[in-house]
Amino acid sequence: MLAHYAINEFGLGVVLACDALSISRCTFYYQLKRIDDNDIIEAVSDIAEKHRAYGFRKIFKRLRLLGHKWNHKRVYRVYCGLKLNLRRKGKKRLPSREPEPLAVPAKVNECWSMDFMSDNLFSGKSFRTFNVIDDYHREALAIEVDSSLPAQRVIRVLDRIAAYRGYPKRLRQDNGPEFISHALEVWAEEHGIKLDFIKPGKPTQNAYIERFNRTYRNEVLDCYLFKSLTEVREITDSWIEEYNYDRPHESLNDLPPKLYERLIEENSLKI
Repeated sequence: MLAHYAINEFGLGVVLACDALSISRCTFYYQLKRIDDNDIIEAVSDIAEKHRAYGFRKIFKRLRLLGHKWNHKRVYRVYCGLKLNLRRKGKKRLPSREPEPLAVPAKVNECWSMDFMSDNLFSGKSFRTFNVIDDYHREALAIEVDSSLPAQRVIRVLDRIAAYRGYPKRLRQDNGPEFISHALEVWAEEHGIKLDFIKPGKPTQNAYIERFNRTYRNEVLDCYLFKSLTEVREITDSWIEEYNYDRPHESLNDLPPKLYERLIEENSLKI
């Protein structure tokens, strides 16, 4: 630095050297802080490698749940430095609409949502998934995977869920052939369950399960080339465990569904 050279060579004081070079004394005394980001790089890389569909916000909230207290600006600088930025899809401009409001349940088992998805194995063979969530805290209750899922299979899955958490008051679904079957109607009547069908062509009326489906596709179905249905089931079961217990959910104050449910129960007991 020129100021140091002037002081050492010409014997000038700090004030005279700074005035001669038109720099402030703050600049003269400033020392660049070297920050070690290796811990952040390792933590962010581990999460990004395991969850390829996560963006910065999801990675940062996951770091918070793991106990790290790094500033979000510092984490974002590392995130961008690692070239992990995900390209955002542009939003389609739609005319103004007036969708029906989606009711938010007041407690668990008030309303479940269910839907089907389709995909293919590496061999080209197609398979389907039957997804069920609890609308209250968006907990994933089941994802059944098989090449065929008729109405009787749907009923068995619902009975299996109800065996450990009870039956819901309502079931929200679209108008697929499995859901409008007589068998499901009889089963619902036997257990006092109201079948809540959305209007045809209105998937926004079943928005909770639609949003869940997108997450499942982004983080599982689009991330792997499956060789068999067994592999699909194993990866899906592991993902459900992580989704319910570890993955931050923005609509739940960035808490996983199970942790959110536990905190609500603790607060209600205190009251």
